[in-house]
Amino acid sequence: MPSKNGSNGTPRFTTQSSLSAYVWSICDILRRSNCAGALQYVPELTWILFLRVLDDLETLEAEQSQAVGAAFTPSLEAPYRWQDWAAPDGWKRRELEEGALGAFFGFVNGELLPYLKGLRDQPNATARQKVISEIMSGVDRVRVDTERNFLDVLDKVHLINSQTVDSTHLFALSQVYEGLLLKMGEKGNDGGQFFTPRQVIKAMVQAIDPGPADTIYDPCAGTGGFLATAYEYVLQKLGDDATPEQLEALKTRRLYGREKENLIYPIALANLVLHGIDKPNLWHGNTLTGQEIYGGLWEGAPAQFDVILTNPPFGGKEGKVAQARFAYKTSATQVLFLQHVLDSLRPGGRCAVVLDEGVSFRQETAFVQTKRKLLNEADVWCILSLPPGTFVNAGAGVKTNIFFFTKGRPTERIWYYDLSGVKVGKKSPLTLEHFEEFFRLLPTRADSERSWTVGRAELEARNYDLKAVNPHARPETDTRSVEELLEVIEQKSREVTEALTALRDQIKA
Repeated sequence: MPSKNGSNGTPRFTTQSSLSAYVWSICDILRRSNCAGALQYVPELTWILFLRVLDDLETLEAEQSQAVGAAFTPSLEAPYRWQDWAAPDGWKRRELEEGALGAFFGFVNGELLPYLKGLRDQPNATARQKVISEIMSGVDRVRVDTERNFLDVLDKVHLINSQTVDSTHLFALSQVYEGLLLKMGEKGNDGGQFFTPRQVIKAMVQAIDPGPADTIYDPCAGTGGFLATAYEYVLQKLGDDATPEQLEALKTRRLYGREKENLIYPIALANLVLHGIDKPNLWHGNTLTGQEIYGGLWEGAPAQFDVILTNPPFGGKEGKVAQARFAYKTSATQVLFLQHVLDSLRPGGRCAVVLDEGVSFRQETAFVQTKRKLLNEADVWCILSLPPGTFVNAGAGVKTNIFFFTKGRPTERIWYYDLSGVKVGKKSPLTLEHFEEFFRLLPTRADSERSWTVGRAELEARNYDLKAVNPHARPETDTRSVEELLEVIEQKSREVTEALTALRDQIKA
């Protein structure tokens, strides 16, 4: 738990684990307050936590502006700032608590939420005000069952701020929030389709190596994991040499994404803001049909991008409206997304995309046409075969590959790397250590027991079957004799007979 500093017992979170334990204690309150599952308590905590972080940020910005004699206009008016209505000593909160029963929920549901959701429609609304409105877009009313429980949540969230979270742990809060998102992605939650294992994302980002001048795009952003990880990677790459201009560009004009799900879109925005991205350029709508729900944060986005990092949905189906926008017609969502990715990547741009195994070997016309287009228009320099259990924590057992390619020159050969033999599962997930040899061999595309190269002629002869079939893999052979196998069968048969006998005896007794 957090250490205590000062006579008032205010906590100070000096490690990520201490902050994580504290945040989970808030989730405990939510779970017993009508937010039983992660798909209920994560969205509820998201908007509350975001408003707390926003207030802390704008308080700091106001102090900095005052120090240099500059004007500062907060995004929210009184009494809609956290410091007014949510802080334990807020004047509006005291007024509401002293009022009639139900006054607090009346204010939040009847005044605060409509005000926040309407900010984007104000004349000359700022980018931050639009972000605030979109994060609040899915919040119709407080989910927590009682005012007392809601106030307990507010009090605990209030203690998460720049004074209590150790600034040396730069991404402490964002990493804790990532842990909450993981809960949404566990098996049994529909949120799994929006969650890519973070170690897979980190490996993809490292291999693509985005820089500070690159525009980075994810056409199916989910909770924003690819964009957040790319932001952290570039920020670390810049280090202490980062200029104010580079930082401003990275926080406002380098990261772009699209997401259609109403539940997930505001969570993605909040996730990116918590990572330090001032203006997440997220478009809300269906990427494949072009049907827009809200595009106010997409203004000024480029038509094509330098880097694309993405994981399209597995096994989705699209209708004729989406198919009409693409050269090769199919209902397979992932194939349409692959065509979209090719169209959205500028010449010389790099891409890493997770695709299910079926895309590699399926021979339907649209699949073959799309793979031929890919090899003609881009250099597919690597296909990385992931273990079957990679996505088990996200509720999916689909076998997947990562395609890496650069647009602008045709593929002459593909270097394969095979991780499919690694045993992973819920208690033994894929880690960055599993990728160590991959990164060591990648610069030279060297052969090993896990890596090999296939030329273009062979790929065409296979009618663009790109499946990773490791030529160095040793088939597992059972060396036991017939007598040994019969003995095993007899032993198992005896065990079954004994178990049945014991069960019958219990029934008779």
